[in-house]
Amino acid sequence: MSHGPRSGLAAVSSALLAMSRHLEVRDVLKTIVASARELLDAQYAALGVPDDHGGFAQFVVDGVSEEQWRAIGPIPRQHGILAAMLHEARAERLADVRKDPRFEGWPKAHPDLVDFLGLPIRDGDEVIGALFLANKNCQRPEGGCGFTEDDEELLGILAQHAAIALTNARLYERSRELTIAEERSRLAHELHDAVSQKLFSLRLTAQAAARLVDRDPSRAKGELQQVAALAAEAADELRAAVVELRPAALDEDGLVATLRTQIQVLDRAHSARVTFAGHGVKALPASQEEALLRVAQEALHNALRHSGADHVDVTLDRRGGGAVLRITDDGSGFDPQAVRHAGRHLGLVSMRDRASGAGGSLTVESVPGKGTVIEMEVPGG
Repeated sequence: MSHGPRSGLAAVSSALLAMSRHLEVRDVLKTIVASARELLDAQYAALGVPDDHGGFAQFVVDGVSEEQWRAIGPIPRQHGILAAMLHEARAERLADVRKDPRFEGWPKAHPDLVDFLGLPIRDGDEVIGALFLANKNCQRPEGGCGFTEDDEELLGILAQHAAIALTNARLYERSRELTIAEERSRLAHELHDAVSQKLFSLRLTAQAAARLVDRDPSRAKGELQQVAALAAEAADELRAAVVELRPAALDEDGLVATLRTQIQVLDRAHSARVTFAGHGVKALPASQEEALLRVAQEALHNALRHSGADHVDVTLDRRGGGAVLRITDDGSGFDPQAVRHAGRHLGLVSMRDRASGAGGSLTVESVPGKGTVIEMEVPGG
């Protein structure tokens, strides 16, 4: 972010183009807030998308560090001046928000806000968000400076375009949800057909083995080996189809929360200790988040099912504008030079394809008897 005010048509155009560049709702919200804060040269900006229960479904801020945001605590409720913007659908421009009779205070770690400018974001008659700025960057002689009528007009223009960008992003996500629902339905039919056929064959083969076990143990052994092969094929088909779907939790909770939840489940389900740590990772493009999640799932599957590891550590850290995922285990390891066998057995080819398809890279370090480290990096949006 720049440290001085931006003015003129070029600055407005830049802000509007930035908002129209994204299709993910989370990315649009963050861009709106950052654009508003820079354009009007404020210390703080925030945007809340209301839910139907007196709170906010989403609330994004700009000008507050992640540590400060965590210290502040839960996102605000719809009360005081925020409620007025949402329910009365009008602008609020205040010289000192603390002196307004509707002011109800804020948490201890919350920054001290003084001058305040807020506007509802409207889609027709529906208020779909509340956008506000605080603490304009300027000299504060007696009486202060605060936001002006021109600032309010400029923010109004931004809010109108923000409504368009946010509505388009919502429509995009709903369209994608419908596509995913259709894909799930298609896969359900395919799974039913493919897996049912495999299970039917498995059942017949098992029955044949049962009949042969007394009179021809050798043939029975062969049939049982076929049972095992059919069961493995059915499991592989099921897993391959399910893996192609983007999990709903990723859309709803984001990558860090989804990874943390899945790893907590794996830690409880396996004897190995599985841990996760995420540091400073911001929202990434959907394709990159999905690729990171899939690679993590594949690597965890390998470590827990094939390596005999006692400990598996997963970290997700911010690197530049992107992120780096690292999965480390203390299992049996393998020889990376044996590309044909390891690549096929451990899914390394598909992991590399996923990383490459998301514009990232994958590295694998392993030594027989000394564990494995898989690292994937993506550049961000």
